[in-house]
Amino acid sequence: MRRKRKHKNRLRKLLVLAAIVLLFVGAIAGVGWWIYSRLTAPREIAPNTIASPKTKEIMVMGVDPRANDTGRSDTLFIVSLDEEKKKASVLSIPRDTRVEMEQGAYEKINHAYAYGGHEYTKTMLERLLATRLDGYVLVDIHAFERMIDAIGGVDINVDRRMYYEDPWDEDGGLVIDLQPGEQHLDGLRAMQYVRFRDEEGDLGRIARQQKFLQAMLARAASPEVIPHLPQLVRELSSVIETDMETADMIRVVAMLPDVKGNGVVSEMLPGVPAWWQETSYWLPDIKAARTLFASQLGTSLTPEMEAQAVKDAAAYEAGLPKGLAEVNGTMRLASSEEVAAAKEKQAREERRKLRVRVLNESGIKGAAAASADVLRAQGFIIDDKDVGNGETRDRQQTVLIVPKGMETLFDELPFPCVVQTGDDDTAVLRIGKDYGNA
Repeated sequence: MRRKRKHKNRLRKLLVLAAIVLLFVGAIAGVGWWIYSRLTAPREIAPNTIASPKTKEIMVMGVDPRANDTGRSDTLFIVSLDEEKKKASVLSIPRDTRVEMEQGAYEKINHAYAYGGHEYTKTMLERLLATRLDGYVLVDIHAFERMIDAIGGVDINVDRRMYYEDPWDEDGGLVIDLQPGEQHLDGLRAMQYVRFRDEEGDLGRIARQQKFLQAMLARAASPEVIPHLPQLVRELSSVIETDMETADMIRVVAMLPDVKGNGVVSEMLPGVPAWWQETSYWLPDIKAARTLFASQLGTSLTPEMEAQAVKDAAAYEAGLPKGLAEVNGTMRLASSEEVAAAKEKQAREERRKLRVRVLNESGIKGAAAASADVLRAQGFIIDDKDVGNGETRDRQQTVLIVPKGMETLFDELPFPCVVQTGDDDTAVLRIGKDYGNA
């Protein structure tokens, strides 16, 4: 009897994992399975809570675990699934969203996972949106590459040239090298696509992640996914955590084609960017965020909800640090122009303090001196003894190695350059042959 029970448990586990695979990839990163059985069950909704009896909301987190700590949530969004209309909506939450962790203590929301795991992150979202989330899905992002390979890759239109190198990346070095245009991405290049960050920072990254989710859904809804199911089962068995039930996962598979056919609406938490003490934040517009979230659930704010949103927004604004919010004696968020001016002033001060070496490794005569003059014009103080030839004359790409946290000081270089971070307190520009193409 014991052997039969063990065999039965193993089969049950495989069925569970099989359902996880289909829904993780297809129904926007794996939320639908937990939702389905609860769609027909009675649901008690607390007063002034943004919710709908026909829609379920699941928090999805992509977590980047570290060797020496819990890690942080690398990706965070809420999926709302309407069973009656067979539609799904996604609300992406920027990692830099500033929330109150404890009384009077504010942090970025991606830090919540390190403080209290997925439950604490869920609490932060519920407080921000005045809602009650129905469950969670937690995914180890290191499985992402293998998972994409298991479904045979994803077709997507890369809208721009993407190139970036970080040899000190904790995963053994990072190289992002994608050409623009319609193409088929395997797991490695898919990871490059979703990790790339440009001048738009986290906002551009979120837009690409949402676009990629749509491409994953299209792939998952095709019959070609089915042959890959055994491999997907193996890949996801140890990298996903959820409070789902087995029957829920199995029954919801049938919804996938309808969800794809009806389309998935993706939005980002409304708000504005801000800068304080050398740290970037996303400041949510609480009333706009709750209004948008309610619309995704097919409902709207009651007058009482609107009044509470206004009250919570006022309390949030009162908790903003003076260096961020006090402009001309009035408590308000600085405009984008004022934030940009403050950042530029700070950047100029940092440039004057940073030592920069310029090494010509291209074989192009005068490249080091010309580059040094460009940097001096931007406010860097460069000693003549730090300008000269490097160890080679055959470097192909220009590389700039900068101390961690100072990458933005070099945002406006007028020549192609790969920016890398290093542990030294000196920036080193190694000029390659592509300098001649500037």
